[in-house]
Amino acid sequence: MSEEYLIQIEETGFDRVLVFTVPARHARGRVVRLGPVLETVLSAHDYPDRIRHLLAEALVLTALMGSLLKEQGAQLTFQAQSEGGPVDLLVCDYRDGQVRGYVRHDETLLAGIEDGDVSLEALFGKGYLAITFDLAVTRERYQGVVPLEGESLAQACESYFAQSEQVPTLIRVAVRSNGPRCVAGGLLVQHLPEGEDGKARLHAQEDHPDWTHVSIMAGSVRREELVDPVLNLEQLVWRLFHEEEEVRVEPLQHLERGCRCTVEHYRSVLSRFAEEELAEMRDEDGLIPVDCAFCSKILRIPA
Repeated sequence: MSEEYLIQIEETGFDRVLVFTVPARHARGRVVRLGPVLETVLSAHDYPDRIRHLLAEALVLTALMGSLLKEQGAQLTFQAQSEGGPVDLLVCDYRDGQVRGYVRHDETLLAGIEDGDVSLEALFGKGYLAITFDLAVTRERYQGVVPLEGESLAQACESYFAQSEQVPTLIRVAVRSNGPRCVAGGLLVQHLPEGEDGKARLHAQEDHPDWTHVSIMAGSVRREELVDPVLNLEQLVWRLFHEEEEVRVEPLQHLERGCRCTVEHYRSVLSRFAEEELAEMRDEDGLIPVDCAFCSKILRIPA
């Protein structure tokens, strides 16, 4: 990677999350732009263009929602599944600023849909989206499941927040590809009418005047702005909310591609299997080959 490209990454906020709040409007938000991290994840498999676009959108959404977690070691898992569609499994996760993702698809079925069609119905048919929050300290798990409906994964995530958390949420995502180069960006804004995080949200209403105002301002963002290589994240937020009396931003959070495919991790997983099952998995050298779908590595585990 050239020095010029590295400087551009730093200046534009690639592979960063910017957290912000609009206190007077009881709103919070995140804005994300992925660059080299996205390209690294996509390069693990020879995905067709439509699948690359789908996974890029999912990774942005995973980073946006995962950054809502404040607890060290907590994890968000984003999983879409279907039966009969070209894509039968899409899974991404976020933990401590690390993202990873993978798509399993049928090439024959994908070739049968109209060129350029990236709608959920075309790619998944009927399916569901599961969002899971795993908390590290309390070991609690929260999961919401919604149908894969709408034109995009972003719309399905808005439905998740409306149905599972009853929080008015606006999400916008954009993806731009040019050969191996791929940039994706996203904006998430939520209304918390009782004030800061942790307060009651059940009475949040879509027609609340503060939310109406914030959603109109946030909804004015253009796709080009989300992936503009010369517009940094702070400037993007300023463009949307500069008329507000106060907008608070936190230091940029770094994102990186994270995969837990280590010998130690898989030995821990394999330790849960009975000896008879392990014996069936071992090869002629007494090792167990494990194929990591996320990064395409094959590890041979002594177990």
